[in-house]
Amino acid sequence: MSRHLLLKLAIIVVALVANFLPVLAGERFTDNGDGTVTDHKLGLMWSKTDNNGNIDWIQAEKWTQFTFPYTLENKYENWRLPTLKELQSLLVADKNYKGYETDCGQWAKITPLIQLSCGWIWTSESDARAPTARIFNFANVYHYTVRKAQSRGYRALPVRNLK
Repeated sequence: MSRHLLLKLAIIVVALVANFLPVLAGERFTDNGDGTVTDHKLGLMWSKTDNNGNIDWIQAEKWTQFTFPYTLENKYENWRLPTLKELQSLLVADKNYKGYETDCGQWAKITPLIQLSCGWIWTSESDARAPTARIFNFANVYHYTVRKAQSRGYRALPVRNLK
């Protein structure tokens, strides 16, 4: 093989190893350096931050799908609001982890790679027959339904499937 071909092959191998090193090391989350975080366990890509302000459910859906993608360096498609189960998966299981303080004064018990401005996050789960949707609270670790028109303290945290 020529030296040039060996150099190209070495670069490709190094790039592949660097890309999959977090997975091989057993790390669940990787900061992609572009405003997103990859969840290797669930095959999801998360926004690194929420929308940073009060937002009702309908606005959250629209912001997630139509505005948020244009705030990123790389243009990924298929952003959506997360399910309750997906949000719950972001909790840090260590009982000694107290979380971090959000801008609204709540303590969020979520992976520190994702920075919330407040602990209440809208889910995609809503009742089509009622004007309500489910919220997850990262401060007190519980969920409940609330009217979709409510916005005080509620945030949108976009997620997308990698496959």
